[in-house]
Amino acid sequence: HYFSSFYYFCTSLKMKNMKQSNISELALRCQKIQAAIVANAADACLISTNVNILYAAGRILSGFVYIPAQGKPWFFVRRPVGVEGENVQYIRKPEQISEILQANGIALPEVLMMEGDEISYGEWLRYEAIFAPKKTINCTNILRVVRSVKTDFELAQLKESARLQTASYKEIPSLYKQGMTDHEFTVEIERSMRLHGCLGMFRIFGSSMEAFMGSVLAGENADSPSAYDFALGGLGLHPSLPIGHNGTKLGKGMSVMVDMGGNFNGYMSDQTRTFSIGKLTDKAYKAHQVSIEIQDRLAELCVPGAVCEELYQHSLAIAAENGLSDCFMGLSQQAKFVGHGVGLVVNELPVLCDRNKTLIEPNMVIALEPKFIIKGVGAVGTENTFIVRQNGLEKITSAPEEIIEL
Repeated sequence: HYFSSFYYFCTSLKMKNMKQSNISELALRCQKIQAAIVANAADACLISTNVNILYAAGRILSGFVYIPAQGKPWFFVRRPVGVEGENVQYIRKPEQISEILQANGIALPEVLMMEGDEISYGEWLRYEAIFAPKKTINCTNILRVVRSVKTDFELAQLKESARLQTASYKEIPSLYKQGMTDHEFTVEIERSMRLHGCLGMFRIFGSSMEAFMGSVLAGENADSPSAYDFALGGLGLHPSLPIGHNGTKLGKGMSVMVDMGGNFNGYMSDQTRTFSIGKLTDKAYKAHQVSIEIQDRLAELCVPGAVCEELYQHSLAIAAENGLSDCFMGLSQQAKFVGHGVGLVVNELPVLCDRNKTLIEPNMVIALEPKFIIKGVGAVGTENTFIVRQNGLEKITSAPEEIIEL
């Protein structure tokens, strides 16, 4: 009954670029959210942040999506104009939401879920005053868990982003010119990706995580510690954005690691490839092969029911067996994970790290990024995006993985 009513709602909703093939997809996503509402003994969920609105509505709206435990969702819109439908209500301020719900015979929730980790304290208090629930639940992590298991539609979007990102990556060697700085090289890579249709938006979960499209790390800049919780850092061009390239002139014996976000349709594939200016040291080539070994081993072990912490421990063990523990996931500052979910943000759940007992589930999408920093050379290693299948991981990014000499 819910599916039928929401299908009717979507067909009556006049949204630009809303395809009928996506209507059942939105119903499925809302059903997943409703299941989470019920599992947490709540009555409704109020969504107000871009990523979750995009997930629930299929597009960015300025406003709110209100999803009750049962029945159809409501869309309270401030911008843009022109959105129509029986469940769409234009508002000037959020206080109107409770008035509209009550006018339509819908009781206000006694237990309300809100995105506590992503909205301000002031917004939290304001929304509580509007609905006056007996209990309010922070649902940020709950919604992240919902998003971590992808639908078939989402998997198709991720595969398409991976295909286009791979096509862009295959052009990288042709973009290099002798005497370039890492900044000049990065600009050419960004241009190529934009011409392939990359949206440029690098969405990251967390209020203190920022980046522009991704990072290119040349030589010893790869070991420059960053304030951000990415796998590797980089000094950046300015202290206001301490990540990635820093103006290093590309020279012989230097590695160049390219890690640019593949956002071509809102869903982000994650892929890293390593290049070199001339030949690198034997240790660098060995570490790169160990990176591929770790990736391939985790791809075999990462089946439904596998434990995130145990997968991470396997990566540490392989690095240790090869005498590379001291430079695994950094040199002066080591990241404490080897993989993470991807989707509407580049750092979705789950995270492959210590003390994480999360079990791997089918249709999770995970980026594995075992990387090393070799003193005097720079970063080596690889990263690919995978879909969790019953017998292991399906790789969807496919640019050549060997170190390519520019």
